[in-house]
Amino acid sequence: MPIIEIKNLSKIFGKNIKQSIELLDQGKKKEDVLKETGDTVGVNRANFTVNQGEIFVIMGLSGSGKSTLIRLINRLIEPTEGSVKVNGEDLATMNKEDLRRVRRQKLSMVFQKFGLFPFRTILENAVYGLEVQGMPKKERLEKAKHALELVGLGNYIDQYPDQLSGGMQQRVGLARALANDPEVLLMDEAFSALDPLIRKDMQDELIELQQKMKKTIIFITHDLDEALRLGDRIALMRDGSIVQIGTPEEILVNPANDYVERFVQDVDRSKVLVAENIMRRPETINIDKHGPRVALERMREEGLSGIYIVDSNRNLQGYLTAEAASQAIKDNIQDLSEVINPSVPTVNRDKPMQEIFDLIHDSPIPIAVIDNGKLVGIIIRGSVLAALASEGGVVNHV
Repeated sequence: MPIIEIKNLSKIFGKNIKQSIELLDQGKKKEDVLKETGDTVGVNRANFTVNQGEIFVIMGLSGSGKSTLIRLINRLIEPTEGSVKVNGEDLATMNKEDLRRVRRQKLSMVFQKFGLFPFRTILENAVYGLEVQGMPKKERLEKAKHALELVGLGNYIDQYPDQLSGGMQQRVGLARALANDPEVLLMDEAFSALDPLIRKDMQDELIELQQKMKKTIIFITHDLDEALRLGDRIALMRDGSIVQIGTPEEILVNPANDYVERFVQDVDRSKVLVAENIMRRPETINIDKHGPRVALERMREEGLSGIYIVDSNRNLQGYLTAEAASQAIKDNIQDLSEVINPSVPTVNRDKPMQEIFDLIHDSPIPIAVIDNGKLVGIIIRGSVLAALASEGGVVNHV
């Protein structure tokens, strides 16, 4: 269920707003509006929803409009037109008092720059937002301590910011936002000021934290790898417009246009694609209905050296080679359960491709992809190689 609904949200910076809106209505681009009016289009007719408990990543290069968009969402920037609804309440039309209430109760923001008070302890920094709200001291201290525990800083509450590393300081900023227990966490380039190793650690911590708290998070980044790693869905922006919204797999496998395709062409697909993206339809026979002769005939028809055996509910039972089927016929064995190999290498459909490499390299037969015990596909070496090729895409998706 959507917790945030963005409809036709735009921001134009300049003095000729009416004329610029008319040009956007005509389908003009950002550079056209700038040339004709001198106005800058920050965000152009953004439309999307964010679901409860998902990490929704907004990404793009510098100047794409992503930071303007997140500031429109909590109305740090006033929208030119459009609506921003949080649980059905439209922030774009709220008075200042109601807007303050929503910001305090529903939205918290974590910025790229940590914004910590140098002369306050870590606990005093984390408690600041609750202090401003007028929450009783005992209650706000408990909430702040709990938030610091969540981000792994429970033992540092009496330290000062300059005693902490950059990553730890960013965790204080995150704890300060979490202490308010917001419904939506807005993170604007929150990790981009950190060095690569600390940045990866913070990404890991956010993923782990999200598994515990199930917050709704809107995360801004210019880094595609970060977006692919964190996002349940990604909105890719260019020149103020959203050019594609999709899961990491959808954006990699089915880019909406040439721009998106160029944007993702250098991505290490093995880190993003999962078994479901590279599996193909398996040839199977039913252990309850068929015997070795049917199995061998099917293999001959399809040019296979082996076939997968399932029951009537498609639960995987094992694998039968042509050699084993031929021997069973010679020995007059009719029951497939006596001749199949039940030890089939398997993976779940959401297994990252990167983790399948060793398994498929060492396996003499294709890898079975299962979902609750049911065979839904197989992975062969050729599928992996094709998916990794820059022009190969995904083959024979089930």
